[in-house]
Amino acid sequence: MTDCGRIAILGGGSWATAIAKMVLDKVDRISWYIRRDDRIEEFKKLGHNPAYLTMVHFDTNRIHFSSDINEIVKESDTLILVTPSPYLKNHLKKLHVNLQNKFIITAIKGIVPEENVSVSEYLHKIYGVPDENLAVIGGPSHAEEVALERLSYLTIGCVDTQKADVFATMLRSRFIKTSVSADVLGIEYSSVLKNIYAICAGICNGLNYGDNFQAVLMANAAQEMNRFLYTINPLDRNVIDSVYIGDLLVTGYSNFSRNRVFGTMIGKGYSVKSAQLEMEMIAEGYYGTKCIKEINRYHHVNMPIVDAVYNILYEHSAPAIEIKLLTDSFR
Repeated sequence: MTDCGRIAILGGGSWATAIAKMVLDKVDRISWYIRRDDRIEEFKKLGHNPAYLTMVHFDTNRIHFSSDINEIVKESDTLILVTPSPYLKNHLKKLHVNLQNKFIITAIKGIVPEENVSVSEYLHKIYGVPDENLAVIGGPSHAEEVALERLSYLTIGCVDTQKADVFATMLRSRFIKTSVSADVLGIEYSSVLKNIYAICAGICNGLNYGDNFQAVLMANAAQEMNRFLYTINPLDRNVIDSVYIGDLLVTGYSNFSRNRVFGTMIGKGYSVKSAQLEMEMIAEGYYGTKCIKEINRYHHVNMPIVDAVYNILYEHSAPAIEIKLLTDSFR
């Protein structure tokens, strides 16, 4: 693969919008699948996404919008998936187009619910996409900072690192630096775990734990992440690389982190449902917590932070009690 060919973005949220901005800085035209026709019409009229990152303006003449996923996929060579993980299966069920010859990049930071596999595993298993045609975008990066053109670093993972490098090169700009990796599963699962740990950081923030404890929490989260990644996919990776610990830190500390905000609300006494209703965007870590908990039933990795968050979110345990038990296990 010498270039990415015709590029399509599937998804209409903030990260999809940020990725569209990056791609359109380098190519003349993209296709963009957005589920709702009314949202597409608003986008065309306003020149920006009406619901997310409204400060980013687009030349909509360079975008082929459609709410027909088959139309968008059929005409494209490279697909960038940016739908929330809970909705991915329903979107893909509408597809009649063969995916096996597409280069698919997942920017979805979640597990496929009920299947309890990463997005790349799901696409390989259900749609027969070869591993060499599956890639993943890793952080650390918040969509809001990409929109503001603040310096951000992305890692593109693919077992075919030559293909990863083609896409990484296309994304590079004065405010985007990129690198490549072969660790697709490690990047995917670490992006799920860091959302769970950010929820925990938020819960602790809501309970008025300070910066000293947050640092200990993040250190223990990095160790827990390393144990799980090695069990799932025992590669010779370095968890202190920015795609792992950098993404963990920015998601755990940043005010842009929806998972941290969600956790803070839980720590302050909101119920899960009331916190979800008040937030305008999905906290992927809520769904990821249950998926990782179920996956770990088969692997038995020591994961006290995931267990604590699961107990709070799904077993209705009191946050103050669960976090106190967690603090006693840290050193």
